[in-house]
This record gives sequence, structure tokens and C-alpha cells, in this order.
Amino acid sequence: MWAAWGTTVGMPDQPQPPESDLAARTDALRRTVTTAVRAVAQLLVLLGAYLRKPAMVAGVVLLAGAGAWFGMAVLGTTSRPIGPVETSMRLVPSLHGESVLSLPPLGTLTINSHDGPLQLDVTVDRINQDAAKQIFEDPTLLAGLEGEVINDVRRGVYATAGRGLVAGTFCAMLVTLIAVRRPRPTLVAGGAAAVAIAGIYSFAGLTLHPRAISEPRYTGLLTGAPSLIGDAEDLAHNFDAYSKELVRLVTNVTKLYDVTATLPAYQPDSGVTRVLHVSDLHLGEHAWDVIASVVKQYRVDVIVDSGDITDHGTVAENVFLNRIPSLKVPYVWVRGNHDSTVTEDAMKALPNAVVLDGSVRTVKGITFLGAGDPRFTPDRSNRNIPAETEAVVRQAIGLGRVADKYDVSHKGKPSAEAGATPEPTLGATPEATPGATPGETPSPGQTVGPNGEPILNPRPAVDAIVFHDSAGASSFDGKASLILTGHAHKRLNLTLPKGSLMMQEGTTGGAGLRALEKSTPAPIEMSVLYLDKSTQELEAWDEITLGGLGLTSAQIERHQVRPEKATTPSPVPTPTGPYPDSPLPTPTITRWPTDEPTETPGETPAGSPPASPSDTSSPAGAPARQGRPNPG
Repeated sequence: MWAAWGTTVGMPDQPQPPESDLAARTDALRRTVTTAVRAVAQLLVLLGAYLRKPAMVAGVVLLAGAGAWFGMAVLGTTSRPIGPVETSMRLVPSLHGESVLSLPPLGTLTINSHDGPLQLDVTVDRINQDAAKQIFEDPTLLAGLEGEVINDVRRGVYATAGRGLVAGTFCAMLVTLIAVRRPRPTLVAGGAAAVAIAGIYSFAGLTLHPRAISEPRYTGLLTGAPSLIGDAEDLAHNFDAYSKELVRLVTNVTKLYDVTATLPAYQPDSGVTRVLHVSDLHLGEHAWDVIASVVKQYRVDVIVDSGDITDHGTVAENVFLNRIPSLKVPYVWVRGNHDSTVTEDAMKALPNAVVLDGSVRTVKGITFLGAGDPRFTPDRSNRNIPAETEAVVRQAIGLGRVADKYDVSHKGKPSAEAGATPEPTLGATPEATPGATPGETPSPGQTVGPNGEPILNPRPAVDAIVFHDSAGASSFDGKASLILTGHAHKRLNLTLPKGSLMMQEGTTGGAGLRALEKSTPAPIEMSVLYLDKSTQELEAWDEITLGGLGLTSAQIERHQVRPEKATTPSPVPTPTGPYPDSPLPTPTITRWPTDEPTETPGETPAGSPPASPSDTSSPAGAPARQGRPNPG
């Protein structure tokens, strides 16, 4: 909304070069601030002359400020049409400069549109059904809608600002008059309020952030909210076209109220692959409905689950996996410390499941590597945290060496058809065969160094490593662009020193029955990642957070990939003894209740292939420290 106002406030009709525009804005801001400071100083001198007591001066200032705030918030609201949408607008003092679009009862959309202690609130009151119907039936009307919407927003902001100025000044004078009952201090208070309000308006207009429209924040039950703004990549390259995006916002808000069920959640072009990252479902049956809805709304291409889909890894719990085929997209999975080899065998039997067990798998054009958690610890009463952490690190080292060998032996991407679905017997034959290592004769066509030695690719051949515990993330840095993890039941994103992005997901199952143990239920968290199909590079991602058990709140927050300062992971204990050259085949630490001796997940069932490490990619999560509390 502020973007439209910025086209006329302190800016010429014709566009200027960026340098001259910045200089003009800086000079105008300096003059505005200087004038405001001088005016406030003169008003304080007048107040000191008429009000002898400092306490009275402070009291009058506070009363005037409170009156101005009340006037702007309560009496400064205007009703304005924006295209086919009828809205209410108001400008109110706030600690953060932002614009908030409220769509009752669906939720809100917030944009960090400007600086300064001022917030623009826009509430959708109703939709002009006749005008909306004409637009949808005759798309040619959209050509003229852009100018109409921009003018409507501009007039609305001006009218709201003027009304807020008058209402704030009047209420400041009224409150002061009631308090001191003297005309001159009342006039001084009104003048001070008017100058302050005008200064805040000017500062907001001079500090607009048009690019902020590409990273809105959503709250409420806006399941289709991302479509209100559009494609993140498109906006990243077309920030100067914000007026057209404003039109899209208005038309999509109209559609949202009329046909919410059919509104697509995201509108990427054909060159984007959508990956849904989930983790730690812990038998949370309600999670399947949310996952199915997100798959449909966001048109997800592949799901990645970083482990702990069950609680105890029993045969009886395998019935929880029956919903996976109904999702109708590939389901890439690694074993967590609450999943047994019994769980893994059941997962391998599903037609759309891809179990990462130490081999490289290509799904929808994305090269995945991953391995199961080396621990099996369903019983939280009997734990050896140092030994478990060491087992995780040793497993990660072995998996990292698999990634190195694959990288050395593949100059380019693995030759696999994008979108190819895995065979029913998954993970039986690893693609990651040993290749040349530094110091050996390079393979034909392989990238070599100045002395003829084979070198790793500038970009890792593995796109994503999936690993349950982020304690092993440091072993994967530089070996894959993405490291997807879970385990900690808390979302965390870290850029590692060699450039890999670790994304640790929270608990998509709301921590399962563990949610009942806490006063504040764990939220249901998942993320939708948008990867370029040609490079498999991450372009943007949406973080979806739903209120935990018994709650109904929802938040969708979009992020764009930007260069960030690398974060050095916390140190983990160095394993003793020789490092593994490959992942461990079965869990090395087994804790199992003594009353069920018939199921010992530490033993590999006959006929099942040994489990191998899988890629670790985690949107949130820091590497584990020795002796840290384990969530499950």
C-alpha cells in the first residue's frame, strides 16, 4: 500500500537514476528532520514560558501524545474502495514500521513496507460482487485496473493521513484543555501534535521498502496465502513492477473470498521443483491431513521426511504408514532414532517410498543422499548421550565419505530422468561407487587440477543430504548444497562455513503424545522448498507453522535465498578408533523395553538389505553437543 504512496511523496513524475534518487531522498530527509527538531525546540521554549513547573510540562506532553494516538486510532479510520474491494484504512503509531492487510476471518498479511513509528492498517470489509464478476468474466478489464488500483490506494492513504492528522491534533488539544484548562498551552499542544504527526508521515514516505512485498508474513488460516503475492523469483527480478503486483494482490484477495478452495497456493513457472520437508511425525495422525492439504495447495512434487515417523518402531505402528501412498508423490525417508529396521522394511514396501540407506538416489531430478540414524532409542529412561552422539558423528563421517566419492566420480549431474520414480526395491544397489581420489589417475572427462590430479566439482554433485540428527551436519558441509535434518523438534536454518545450508525442521506431528507433557503444545511445522529444476539450487522457501494440540492458529512465512554470513557449528566429540568408509548397516545402540523380546530392531530381518546412511538436509538445527538433552 505504501508503495503506491511512494510514487508521489517526495518523488518527481519521471523516474530518476538510482544515485540521484537516493541523494534526493537523503537531502529531503535531512531537511525534514532539521525542521522538525527546530519546531519541537521552539515549542518547548513556549511551553517553558507558559508552564513554570517541569512536571506540568511533562504531563501536558504525555496527555497530548495520548490524545493524538487515540484520535488517530479511533477517529482516523476511513472507508476506501480499492478496485472491487471495500476497505477500512487507518494510520496508527507503532513500534515497527509496517503495513498490515487484515482479511477477517482468514488472517493477516504483514509487509515491512517502511521505517518509522507508524503502521498502516487495511481491513477488507467486503467485496463488490458485481465489479468482481465483471473482472473475472472479462480479463481485458485487468488492463485498466492497474491505474485504478494505484489511484485508489494513493487517494486512500492521503485521505487517511489527512483524517489522522486532524483527529490526532484535535484529540491532543481536547485532552490538554481538559487537563490544564488554559487556551495557550492547549494551542501549543495541538501544534506540537500536528508537527509530530506530519514528521512521522514524512519519514515513513521517505523510507519505503518496495522490495518487502516479496517477503510477506501470514497469520491465521490463510492456507492459500502465498498466492496473494505471487512467485518469489519473479518478484526478485521485477521489484520496480510493484504496481502490477499490487493489482494481483487486490484481485487475488477478491478470489480468496469467493473461491478459497480453488485458489492455488503458489504460482511458480515450470522450472521450479517444490519439495515439502517434514520430520518427527511421531504417530501424529492429524499430521497426514495437513500434509495432504499442503501437497494439494502447493502442488508439491516430492516429500522429504527426515525421520522419527514412529515412536517405538513396532510392527503394530506400521499401520501409520498406510497414508503415504495416498499422497501420490514420491516420499523420500530416512530412519530416525525412534524408527526400527522393522519400520524401514515396511517403508520399503510402499510403492511411492524412497528409503535412503547409504546410496545416492535421484528423485524428480534432485540427487539425494542419506542414511538411517545409527541409534535405536525408543526408551528415554535408559540413555547414554555421549555414546549416542559419537555414534551419530561416526555415521555422518561415513556418509560424508560416500558423498566425496560420488562427487569425485561425477563431473556433472547423475544421468537420471528428472521426475523418475524409484523402483519398488529401493536402496538395494548404491549409485555411489568408489571413484578416483586425489592423487589417483582421473577418470575420463573428470575435472582435474593444475598438476593433473582429480578435484571435486565446484558445486557438489549431491544436491541434498538427509540425516535425522543435525549433530552430523558439520561432516556434510560443502558436500551438498542442502542438509535436511530434524530430531530437535525445533526449526533452525544455518549457513555453514563452506556454504551448505542446513535446514532443521521442527516436529510435523506436534511431538506426538509428547505434546500432552508440556503446558505449551509443540507447533506443527513443515517447509515448502522451491528449487530451480536446471540447477537444483534453492530459490525460496515457505515456513508453515500451525498451532499445536488444541490450537487453531497458523502462520506462513516466505524467505528468499540471500548470501548470509556463515555460522560455525558447535563442536562435537571426535570419535575414537578408525573412521568408517561407509555408513553402518544397522543401529549400533539399541534400547528396547524388556517386555517385548520378540522385536529387536537391532537385528536386521532376514532378506532385507542392510541400512545405509542417507543425506541430511535440515532447515533448522544446530549440531548437537555432547551430553545435550535429547528430545526423543
